[in-house]
Formats: sequence, structure tokens, C-alpha cells
Amino acid sequence: MGAERPEDDRVRTDRPDAVGLPRLRDVLDAGMLVRGDPQVLVGGPALDARVRWVHVSDSAEVAGLLDGGELLLTTAAGWSGTDAALRAVASSLAEAGVAGIVLELGARFPVAPPALVAACRARGLALIALERVVKFVTVTEAVHRRIISGQLEALQERQRLHELFTGLTLRGAPADTVVQAAAQALGAPVVLETLGREVVTAELWGAQAHDVLADWAARSRAGVGMLAVAVEARGARWGTLVALPGEEHPAGRTTVLQLAATALALARLADGPGEWAALPARELVDAVLSGRHTGEDDVAARLQAAGLPVRGRVLSVLLATGVETADAKTMDALIAAISADAGADRGAVRALGAVHDGAGMMLVSAKTSLRSEALARAAQAAGVGLAVGPEVTTVAQLLASVRPTRLLAARLRAGEVRRVDDRPLTRLVTELGGDHRLQEHSERLLAPLIRHDEQHQGDLVRVLGAVVAHPGSRTAAASASHLSRSVFYQRLAVISDLLGADLDDGETLAALHLALLARG
Repeated sequence: MGAERPEDDRVRTDRPDAVGLPRLRDVLDAGMLVRGDPQVLVGGPALDARVRWVHVSDSAEVAGLLDGGELLLTTAAGWSGTDAALRAVASSLAEAGVAGIVLELGARFPVAPPALVAACRARGLALIALERVVKFVTVTEAVHRRIISGQLEALQERQRLHELFTGLTLRGAPADTVVQAAAQALGAPVVLETLGREVVTAELWGAQAHDVLADWAARSRAGVGMLAVAVEARGARWGTLVALPGEEHPAGRTTVLQLAATALALARLADGPGEWAALPARELVDAVLSGRHTGEDDVAARLQAAGLPVRGRVLSVLLATGVETADAKTMDALIAAISADAGADRGAVRALGAVHDGAGMMLVSAKTSLRSEALARAAQAAGVGLAVGPEVTTVAQLLASVRPTRLLAARLRAGEVRRVDDRPLTRLVTELGGDHRLQEHSERLLAPLIRHDEQHQGDLVRVLGAVVAHPGSRTAAASASHLSRSVFYQRLAVISDLLGADLDDGETLAALHLALLARG
């Protein structure tokens, strides 16, 4: 006899979140079901259905008593054997949203009816036949224990994550730390992007930057396989937290991202927009200068994801000397001054800059060459020395230009601008790299000065550096040494005696200059 009941949501059973609920394929591993020798007649994706409860009934009209997500255990004693009736039962159960049907074969149906199998397959409804009799009550108890255990684990994991991200918020953790915690919890790459889909920071979680960040804007826009949660508060949205595919999480992948996004939003309210703006530059500069990357594809993906185009552009490295670690304003002013030279074409020059080990580094992508006049004005206004790397067209060349630019920057005064292309000796030393003959040359020539400086806490090596930097002017060399002319000439006499060399000889100066560059 069919059951009549009102269609009122107030009488629907409480639905636990899907997170923590076992899938049908997991339930099939339950001991009592295994004893029934289960045969999966309709499986595949249908076995991924979540089981929120178990219902036992032999009625053909049981669908009217179900709310969805139930696993139906039945002997089908009350089912008609006609094909039309069996198709109707399968359709009604599929529409009710049941997780699957477990049919115990016996007196009513010694074998699974082909019409039922076909109807379940057509509706994507899992159908499992039990070859042996099992106690349905025992199966129900086992599955319900698993459901409750999973829900308890989900609640405990939510509490742990809540405490984790609340602690990060209270400690004022930066955005990259929050993103790293989210990636660790999910075991998958996580990316924080702006509304313009430029990457603020990313935790790759063992993946390569090229695999995660290449063509990021297009991939993010498509969203295939990605889970995204908005970072917003007080009616303002600043970006999106995106997780790439990964394993399920007991608390739910969405829950993890939501908690992380809330921590990021609170940090954004506290720190303002400056932290997000500076983070991509800091990470890129650190990766380039410290070698924390896997090659040109890695760096190219990071640059493009941060909004610095690399294809069909003029790329260069700029290093500013005398920039304090906390002096972000100097870097902002330099970037603004260099970008302003492009006029109304806002995309003509794109740059990211950050301070690393006492030097400000800028990575620049421009449509055309940077004008020397603009660079000079920027350096003078900021009061820094500016070393300009070679203008190149590939990321591999950009990475190769870092070392000679750093060598050149170490010898600049405030307001001075020099290009690596104008310093052939610096380039030569860089290209020779760690050649042992170059190092032996440096050690042989400079050893007397180094020993003297170590024994007398002297400055002869520094003074020699000023001499080779200003070979045509002793006055300029003395000024660069911060010594009076008389003291400077005394130092020169000592250097000449220790080396047994004529410091007015061009070849000698060139050899000493090479030795100093090799020493770094």
C-alpha cells in the first residue's frame, strides 16, 4: 500500500553535510555486505554517491518515504516482476535521490531482472546484488556507525582548522603564510589572485611553477577542476583564493578555503593594500636572487602570473644600491619614475621591485628600451646608485644578467647610473663564472693586500677598488675612498710596495681590476 505524506520541508530529516559521509564504494567494504558476496551490476561513477543513511523496505512505493542519499536494502518482495513496473521503481528511486540499491537475491528474484539493471544503468543509479542472505539490521548498524564516525571527524577537523586560521589571524600572519597553511591542509597547490587574476602569492605544494601558473589568468577564468572562494569583507572584495584539484578533506575542501579566505580578509583589513602589492615582488626577487626556482620556465610562469609579460618584450634587471630593507617607498618611487617615462601608455613599462640583502632589485618588462635620461632622473630623485642589466628578450637571458648587474651595483655611488653593457670586464668575469684559473689569478694578485688588511684591520683592498673604478682621476678615487688626498696617497704607496707593481700601468690596473671583480 502506497504511503501518502505531505511535501513539506519541515518534516524532512536533518541532512548532514556531504563531507564525512562515506561513498557507496566505501560502504561495499563493510564486513556484513562482503559476507553477502555483493555483485556490482551498475557501478562506475554511481558508486561515488554519498550515503547519508540506510533504509530497509520491500515496498515498490518506498521512494515516497525517502529524502535522498539513502542506501536502500531490499529483497523486493513487494515489487512487481513486469519490465514496466521495474523501470518505474528504478525511476522513482532515482528521482528520490537514493544513493543506490542493494538487492538481496532469493525467492522473489533468483537473479537480478534485466529490465531493472537496464533502468538503473540508464538513470546512473548504483545497483548491487547480494548472492547470499545477510542480516540487514547488522548492515544498517555498521553503515550508520561509519556515517556518525565520519561526521564526528569532520566536526573535529573543522574545529582544528578554525583554531589554526584564527591563530594565524591573531598573530598577524602575512598572506603567503595563510596560503601555505591552506595548501598544507588540502595537500594541493593554492593560489591567491587579485580581481584582475594576477597572482599575489602561491603555494605550489610540490608542483612546478610552470605547471601551476603558466597562462594563469586564462586557466583561472576557465576554472576547470578548480575550487574558488572570494576574499572579501565589509562589502568589499579584493581577490580570490583558488585551490587546484587534490584529495578530499575531512572538513571539506570548501570549508578549508573559506576559513583561509576569512583570515586573508581580516589581514587585508588590518594591513591595507600595500602588503598584497609588495608580496609578488618580494617572492619573485627572492626566487631570482637566491636561485629558488627550477629554471627559466619557472620564472617565466611566475612573472606572467604576477602581471609582467615576457613575450615580445624588452626585459631587464635593475639593482639600486643603498636601499634599506624597510624602505619600500624608495622602490615604489623608482618604479613610478621609470614607468612615468612611458607617458600615457600604461602598459609600456611594467616593473616589480623589492629589497633583498641591502639592495633594491627591479624586474622590468618594457615595450622598448629604457631611456638613460629617465633612469638618471629616477636614481637622482631616490638618491641611490642604479645598475642596469643588459636588455634581453628571454627569461633565460634575464636570469644570466643578474650576476653581472650585482657585481656592477657593488661599485656605484648614490645618484650614479651604469649599464652592464658598458662594463665589458664585469661581463667577462660573469661569463667565466667559477673558473678556477680566474680565482687563482685573484688570489695571487690580492693575497698581500688581504693579509695586510686582516693583520692591521686595514682598507687597502677597498682603496684599490676605488683606484680601478677611477683610473683616470686620483681625486675621484680619493673621494670614493672617503680619505683625504694625503692619506689616500700613503695608501697607494703601501699598495704599490706590497704588490711590487706600478699602479700607473694600464695592464697592471686591468689585471687588478679583473682580480677584484673575481673576488666579488
